[in-house]
Amino acid sequence: MQTPFKTIGIIGKLSDASIAGTLTGLYTYLVAHGYKVYVAEESVSFINSPAVAACSLETLGQYCDLVIAVGGDGTFLGAARAIVAYNIPLIGINLGHLGFLVDISPSELPGKLHQMLQGHYIEEKRSLLRAKIIRDEQVIHEETAFNEVAIHRWVTPSMIEIVTKIDNVFLNSQRSDGLIISTPTGSTAYSLSAGGPILHPSLGALVLVPLNPHTLSNRPIVIHDSAEIEISFCQTKQINALVTCDHIEIPDVLISDKILIKKDPIPIRILHPEDQDFFQILRNKLNWSSGYHS
Repeated sequence: MQTPFKTIGIIGKLSDASIAGTLTGLYTYLVAHGYKVYVAEESVSFINSPAVAACSLETLGQYCDLVIAVGGDGTFLGAARAIVAYNIPLIGINLGHLGFLVDISPSELPGKLHQMLQGHYIEEKRSLLRAKIIRDEQVIHEETAFNEVAIHRWVTPSMIEIVTKIDNVFLNSQRSDGLIISTPTGSTAYSLSAGGPILHPSLGALVLVPLNPHTLSNRPIVIHDSAEIEISFCQTKQINALVTCDHIEIPDVLISDKILIKKDPIPIRILHPEDQDFFQILRNKLNWSSGYHS
């Protein structure tokens, strides 16, 4: 089968020299097999090869028809956010600890990668969230999130009082340390650690998970991913909040602000090896069924 890809971008984990061997091997393999390769500027110094073509992370998607992220899930998230507007696929090579998103290990290179570059892969599309901060009827900040949007209390010992509406219909009010709005992808990340359910990536759903709610009957709820979520606050005194979109912080959100969260219209395309199995990933990463042998 002829390869569907011609130009490939490489993004490596930032400020981690331990990836140098894997990056150099990957780059050398791709060039030797006739691919045009661009490397994100932040990763060029880790590649032991002359005349490496470099470009910024933000422009990598302009030049490539495929991007490979080398690192952990954090590296993968940053790569996804950078290229999603270009509608090109992403492959993850796992050098991290957990790695729900990056499913090729360095020991499987170049065998699995070779098969994928020849067209033997599973492609899936995963949704991102878009969060807007509204102040005085104006959008003052807009950000995307692959895993989750989280609202936290900020530099205060007090709980925040959050009002949630779904498609302009009142859901509930709660006193808590915050609220997580997660995609199925993010359901194995922060949401899971806060007690939320694991969602299969194919589900058209979002999950809302309260953080340390004052009333224990406030439980996670799963809603359709076509819904628009509106978050506001009902404090009587000024308490700032912190909004995070994955690892991007939006500090100093005022209690008079509104936060609108909706599925972004552009999904990210992810390529997996043909033998990828989501349930096996869960078993391996979460140490499920360690004593069972099928």
